[in-house]
Amino acid sequence: MLIDNHGRTINYLRLAVTDNCNLRCQYCMPEEGVQFAHKKELLSWDELWLLSQTFVAMGVDKIRITGGEPFVRKGLMDFLEKLSGLEGLEEISITTNATLIGPHILHLKQLGITKINISFDSLDKARFNEITRRDQYDTVMANIQRMMEEGFDVKLNCVIMDGKNTEDIIPFVKYVQDHPISVRFLEEMPFNGQTSEPVSLKWDYIAILEHIKEHFGPIQKLPAPASSTSLNYQREGSKGTFGVIPSYSRTFCGTCNRVRVTAKGEMQTCLYSTETIDLRALLRESNHINGLKFSIFTAMQARHKDGFEAENQSETKKSMTLIGG
Repeated sequence: MLIDNHGRTINYLRLAVTDNCNLRCQYCMPEEGVQFAHKKELLSWDELWLLSQTFVAMGVDKIRITGGEPFVRKGLMDFLEKLSGLEGLEEISITTNATLIGPHILHLKQLGITKINISFDSLDKARFNEITRRDQYDTVMANIQRMMEEGFDVKLNCVIMDGKNTEDIIPFVKYVQDHPISVRFLEEMPFNGQTSEPVSLKWDYIAILEHIKEHFGPIQKLPAPASSTSLNYQREGSKGTFGVIPSYSRTFCGTCNRVRVTAKGEMQTCLYSTETIDLRALLRESNHINGLKFSIFTAMQARHKDGFEAENQSETKKSMTLIGG
């Protein structure tokens, strides 16, 4: 079991397999993109496999595959097939923009990988295209519909941006009324690789909830695990649910159970910190699992209490695509 210096059990790994992405979402990176890692800088599939084995041996039982966009990297499905047989790993999930997942939906279902989070910031095609700076709306909607039909546990992650997509909040709540799907509204974070200036957040999770209540009236709060990052709700008679994620307010830090590893093998013990531990060097100098275990354990004993403490000691903000979602 992996326990940090604040007594929190760490059982959840967010593992980025690439920093590359085929969209250019406004809250994630500048329009011109960012400097993506060269192939030799990325962890190889063998290195990602050894890393996964190490974390699972230390008590991690949930791995979320992230990017960038995971499906832009060749070999992903072979890796997932291997990962799905790893003893001790109870859950594999994926965060994706759903532009490239279509050909793999049935294979994923066969592997039991049916928990899919989709970055989807507008039900309006024009707004979607403006936010992502690409024209992929029809493809994404078709893949969402297909996954619902195949019984996937689909969550739509919508980053709420003032002046961009606040008018989508109510349509999304109406959408889940009629569809067996979840939508979570995320506070915008200052991790777009464009600015280091302080951010004033108008649409925090409280404002989002109040906006929903003003339109629909009372809403039912649903139970959630202590480590959940979202506050979840459901309207009476609804097929789906909705929630808010206080990603900027950070109300969930006290029960954080997760650790991140970037596509280049940088372990980040807190999303809001720029401090990293270079696991890639350890993997390439000595691929022995014990050395990795020691480094991971040691890093967990110097973990920040919460995101505010971590951010106060960090000088720069990386693009979200480089952090790993």
